[in-house]
Amino acid sequence: MRHATLLWLCFGTLITWPQLVNAEDIRHRLLVADSSSKRIAIIDEQGATEWEAEIGPLHDLHYLPNGHVLFQRNWTELIEVEPSDGKVVWRYDSANSPGNAGRRIEVHAFQRLDNGLTMIAESGASRIIEVDADGNVVHTVALQVSKPDAHRDTRLVRKLANGNYLVCHEGDGVVREYSYSGDIVWEFSVPLFGRSAAGGHGPEAWGNQCFTALRLSNGNTLVSTGNGHSVIEVTPGKDIVWKLTAEDLPGIELAWITTLQVLQNGNIVLDNCHAGERNPQLIEVDRNKKIVWQFRDFDRFGNSLTNTQVLSNNGHQVVAVLGVDR
Repeated sequence: MRHATLLWLCFGTLITWPQLVNAEDIRHRLLVADSSSKRIAIIDEQGATEWEAEIGPLHDLHYLPNGHVLFQRNWTELIEVEPSDGKVVWRYDSANSPGNAGRRIEVHAFQRLDNGLTMIAESGASRIIEVDADGNVVHTVALQVSKPDAHRDTRLVRKLANGNYLVCHEGDGVVREYSYSGDIVWEFSVPLFGRSAAGGHGPEAWGNQCFTALRLSNGNTLVSTGNGHSVIEVTPGKDIVWKLTAEDLPGIELAWITTLQVLQNGNIVLDNCHAGERNPQLIEVDRNKKIVWQFRDFDRFGNSLTNTQVLSNNGHQVVAVLGVDR
């Protein structure tokens, strides 16, 4: 049995511990994916691998209510898997979507909707499609992208309860909310905060290439700024009312902040991708910016742990509303 390495903050001392423990004894069951190790896995609350599968590049994943895992094998192929026997029960390949023949297409976001359809954001085609269980496209929304690029048109996209789509446009550095018919009803340009853009993927980089946007229950939008090394909360009027940076987390370097999940207690779990082996890959903070839990495992995972879903907390199932909590 292999266990994740956890960092425990106790009287200012960093201690290695063989299981997922800290001063408040927080234990999470996780669905995590890292493309550098080519692994997607469910990690139980004791830190053991419960299930795993091989992946290629991946930027989204979902543990479905039926216990299946919806993820991508590569940039275009999505599969739904029954973890108990590894059976693939559904698949869709955007390379074969209508109009995509001969085009470079990458998928960076998808979502199983309450009506059974699957929403897929197709970068390169600059569109969102919804497909039924048989793979038929039943709805299409054209996206407005000022810097078209199959790898950078979008990052995470979530369909909201009002039927709109909240889209992170990585290349444009903009979060846009689209109506069901494709009109832009709200947008926010992620700021550079007075600094010049700098290349790279680690702490040395700087930019506004947003990865996740969540429409919180209070109406504000929580955004991970990607290579801006921060998380910000933005009002409908586009004021930043809360911000988390590395300066708030002593002893930790933040790099490319990717997925976010808001737990029932208001804590935020964030992926700290490309930050190197000295830093945790996952961090949980409360709204006072206090670190309450960390995950660091460079035995099973690497420096490209982009996506996480918290499934349980100390034996209690975590229910997350897509677009609001994750």
